[in-house]
Amino acid sequence: MLAPQHRIYTCFFLFAVTLGALFARMPDLQVALGVDKSELGLTLIGMSIGSLISLTLSSPLIARLGVRTTAFLTVLGIAAIFAIIPWLDAAPAVFACFFCAGLLGGALEINLNVEIDRIEAQASRGMMSRAHGFWSLGFFVTALIASGIRQAGISMQAHMTGTVIAVFVIGGFVIAGIRPAPARVQHADAKAPTFALPSLGLLPLCIIGIAAFLAEGAGIDWSAIYMRDVFAVEPFVGGLGLTLFTFCMAMARLFADPVVDRFGARTVATALTLLAASGLAAVSFAPHPYLALIGFAAIGAGCSALYPLTISAAAQRTDRPAHVNVAALGQVTFIVFFLAPPLLGFVAEHAGMRIAYLVCLPPIVFSLFCLKALPIRRALDSTGEGWAPGEAGRP
Repeated sequence: MLAPQHRIYTCFFLFAVTLGALFARMPDLQVALGVDKSELGLTLIGMSIGSLISLTLSSPLIARLGVRTTAFLTVLGIAAIFAIIPWLDAAPAVFACFFCAGLLGGALEINLNVEIDRIEAQASRGMMSRAHGFWSLGFFVTALIASGIRQAGISMQAHMTGTVIAVFVIGGFVIAGIRPAPARVQHADAKAPTFALPSLGLLPLCIIGIAAFLAEGAGIDWSAIYMRDVFAVEPFVGGLGLTLFTFCMAMARLFADPVVDRFGARTVATALTLLAASGLAAVSFAPHPYLALIGFAAIGAGCSALYPLTISAAAQRTDRPAHVNVAALGQVTFIVFFLAPPLLGFVAEHAGMRIAYLVCLPPIVFSLFCLKALPIRRALDSTGEGWAPGEAGRP
């Protein structure tokens, strides 16, 4: 019998497996559509647009549908849409599929994060970072598997069909057993707005999330190019930057929650932020490729739990319903996640790869001054006796 949190972990893992499988086939999709890199980028923007719309508008609908129905629609729906894409031969049709997947992806982000916050409140121990760790692990695993599948010459259609079958079989069984955890008690005057927009109290958490996502985007999208352009290393060594980054991020997320429960969210976030800053500095000024690789590992570990901690803190706020605050935080940070790669690419093109990583350092340092928005101790009491993030005087 699966525990409630294990069902949510599996949903995060399956979403990452689906997304990673398709993104690993991007070169094949580009050839099938007959588009250049810029046209492919415009096609992929469909998912970004859909996600932002969903993060802004879908909170009331998610609250009405409930966690299980929303999980069925989003986890399985995204897998079905991605399985259709390889059979399409027109970029506008693929754009439409990505847009629909983005709508479901934004709802999935809200739904799973709010539910894992409720489960950890009920269990009186942290789970948010581990949940996101399963997302990172899923992406890492599917990327490795996809490399072998591509090397074997298996078609994109067969690859994605096999993926959707696996997701439907595993996901259907796991999601069917989800039972909603009780919601945190909120203030009587906390009303759910129609549009999930960031509030002033949410701003410090947004800054922390933006800084983490900026550094994460730099590590995921540009590490291999950095190693090639700066040190002219062979492809195997160049790929180690991304491998170390994703591995350290996944491992740190999987094991961060007990540390947060013991030492508090604010203390752990401070240590992780300093680690990420040191990693960015190492990459920016590294005289040797192996020091840069250590820097990428430090960035991955340092950024690992920062976004999960902000999500948990946003869900614990009592000024508005949890799903609204989570949606508003996700909306702002996802904008940075989607815009960071082209912006950093522009900097790299005109100032060099070292400078592209150096510009990520000031936001990380500035986010240190926003960490007071995180609770000293995680508010895990599902009866409503917890405290809002930022109330530093509570024990």
